[in-house]
Formats: sequence, structure tokens, C-alpha cells
Amino acid sequence: MTSREETEELNLRERPPGALEVRSPGPLTAGGESEAGGSGGELATAAPPPGGDGAPGGTEPARKSRKLRMALIVVIAIGVAAAAGLAATGALGGEDSEEPAAGPSGPAATAQVKRSTLTSSETVDGTLGYGDVSTVQAIGAAGGGADAGQPAQGGGTAQDSGGTAAEGAGIVTWMPNEGSTIKRGDTVYSVDGEKVPLFYGDTPLYRTLSDGSEGGDVEMLERNLDKLGYTGFTVDETYSSDTADAVSDWQEDTGREETGVVEAGDAVTAESARRVAALQIWPGAKAEGAILDWTGTERVVSVELDAQFEDLVRVGTKADVELPNGTTVAGRVTDIGTPPTAEGSASGGAGAGGEEEQESTLPLQLEVGEQDKLGRYQAAPVDVVLKADTRENVLAVPVNALVARQGGGYAVQKVTAGGSTESVPVELGMFANGLVEVTGDGIEEGMSVGVPR
Repeated sequence: MTSREETEELNLRERPPGALEVRSPGPLTAGGESEAGGSGGELATAAPPPGGDGAPGGTEPARKSRKLRMALIVVIAIGVAAAAGLAATGALGGEDSEEPAAGPSGPAATAQVKRSTLTSSETVDGTLGYGDVSTVQAIGAAGGGADAGQPAQGGGTAQDSGGTAAEGAGIVTWMPNEGSTIKRGDTVYSVDGEKVPLFYGDTPLYRTLSDGSEGGDVEMLERNLDKLGYTGFTVDETYSSDTADAVSDWQEDTGREETGVVEAGDAVTAESARRVAALQIWPGAKAEGAILDWTGTERVVSVELDAQFEDLVRVGTKADVELPNGTTVAGRVTDIGTPPTAEGSASGGAGAGGEEEQESTLPLQLEVGEQDKLGRYQAAPVDVVLKADTRENVLAVPVNALVARQGGGYAVQKVTAGGSTESVPVELGMFANGLVEVTGDGIEEGMSVGVPR
């Protein structure tokens, strides 16, 4: 049998010097030290036996064991202190760690004070089309003789009229197509095979004209005959025998009886060429009442402008018209209508009058010079950018470069050569397209100012 001492000596020989050994519990001595079996669960260092004889070694192993325990305690204490220090500084990435305070820096982004031309504008809704629609009415012959001066019932001009045809109205035998264009001398419609042409002018044929008649309507008739190629007369306000001869030639060409006398309703007058918008009557019907609706031949933009923007426009005001496809064309205000009158607004009662006044609008019409840029649009909603005012050669910065000053007013943050900023007070001018006009001491072209990124 191998003794206990021999077993321990074998264990010591098999382990290298400095290895740790876990000893099984043994009885404690009066001084708190264990016997040769070692203390409960304590770590000990197995040292090579003195003198090479493998003996356990009396009190020497006990001293080494106490020194080892003290060393381990010191190492653990140092580790705990180090971990606490790292946690306190946030180096371990804990949730409660805070970022170190950053030093001062310049603005997130910069912009330059630039010299530019600013144009103030207002975007409003508009409608692309052919402008105002008016109705052509059938006209009966004027009564009372050649110079009676009685207007025919119903208006033959481009203006609406509520008259009716004379008794015994003929039958409509021809009508133009919707969308077609009618020019000077072209047929507007035919009655009983006789053509009713278009004359240019602002005076309708409201009476019978014959040799000896005088007036503006005579001049209008002669001017149109002249433009259509008829000759032999002088264009003036007197209807002469030469005028009658020219009229006879014209009547022959239009399928009328050659009388040399012009009756009311023998022609329809308008200021220029017309486009047929809609037919109100068809061949086979009596020639009475509304005949057709027509408009101008060029596309225009109509706007119902809120009364609050009335001071932004005048005849000649320029505008940009944005089509549904994003294309922009140039426009110009050519006509400014009249807003509803106070009497009209109050017609619905005291309460209704106030509401109407709030909704009051100002009708505008804009021409588009380059019609080809409108493409194939016949009628479409558009955006109209009215250019109300222009300031040329002014210093401007982005609007978001402005900083409100305590006590009122604004400033910009000038960026210095070192990257810091300096507040410079400014006076504001026109705002346009995200820029604002600025003036003030120290404001110079090319100066860098801070803006948010």
C-alpha cells in the first residue's frame, strides 16, 4: 500500500512548478490553518520539494499559501477598480454613457451674398381655352324703309342678343362644323340657299342701306367689300351709286338677288375671325333665335383673380403659364374685367351680400404669343405666375439665412476666415423665389453667410 505522504509526493512530482492545486477539505488547526490535507477549497502552489526528496515541507507551504492568497486579492481588487473606472467614463459602451462635449464649430452650410434681379410673383389658377363665348342670333329685316334707323330684332354681332327672327323666317340650309374657323367673307350660315357671310367690324348691319345712306355702318360695309376685292367705290361714310354697283356684284357671288341694297341681317359682324364653339340650330330648322356659339381663334388664358391680388395686375403685366405637362409659356394680361358691383353683391340680402363681397373676383384674360408652344391643348387647367414687381441689381441671400434678433429685426451670420460666425444686422427688401433682398453695414457681394443644411 502507498502511504498518504507518498501519494502527495507523486502528485507534486507530476505537476510543473507554480501550478495551482485544489486540496480537499481537511481539519483546521487551532490557528486556523489546515493540516497537511490543506484548507477547504483554497488555492495553493505546488512547489518542487526542497532538497529533491519530495517532503511536504513543514511551515513553508503554509507561508506560500498565504502569500498567494494576498496576491490574488490584490489582482482582483485592481481589476474591479479598473472596470469601475471604464464604466464611469463610458468606455464600455453602457446605455448611460454620455458623448464627450464637442468643441465649437462653424455653420452646417454656407451661402454667398449674391447680386441678382428679384421678381415678386403670385401663382393663381387659370383656364386655357378660346376665351369668352358669344352667341350669334338670327336677324329679321328692319322695318320702316331704307333710312328708318330701326335696329333689327336680335343682334348679328358677336355679342349675345335676345331678339327673335321676323315673321316668315326662312329655313336654315347650311351650317358650319364645330371647331371650324370663319374669316372675313366666309359663310356663317345659309338661309333658303342664301349665304350670310362674316364682316369684320364693331358696327352691326342694323338697318337697310342703299344709295344716299350715310354713317359708320356704311363705312364698315365698304371697307369689307374693299378687303374682299370689290372695287369702283371710295371707302367713306356715304353710300353712293358706285357702292351699290359693288354690292350687286357681292350679292351675285353670295347667291342673293342683285338689288344693290343691303338689308339688316345680310351679314354678321365681329371684330376678327371666329371659331365655332357649338351649334344651336341645324339645317332644316327655322332661322330664328340662337344660331351658333363662337369664340376667338387664338387660345387665351382666363383667370378669376381674387380681389386681394387686384393691385398685382394691369394691362400689359407679364406672366408665365405652366401647362399640365410642365411646359411653361409666356403670357401677357390683355384685358381686366370688372368685379361684381356692390348692388349685385347685396341683392341676396344683407347676410348674403357680405359673403358675396368676400368671394369677389376680378376676371382677367391673358394672350399667349407663341401659340405653337401650347401644343394640342384646346382646354386645360393651368397655373399662372403673375410677375407683379421686379428689383434689379440687388444683394440677396437665401431666406433661411435670416436669423431673428432679440428685440426685433433680422441678421445674417457672417462666416469669418477662421470659420467662426459673426452676427450682422440686415434690412429686408423684396422676397422672391426663396431669396430675400438684404442691405446693411458690412453686407457685401460674395460674403459667406451660414445657412441650415
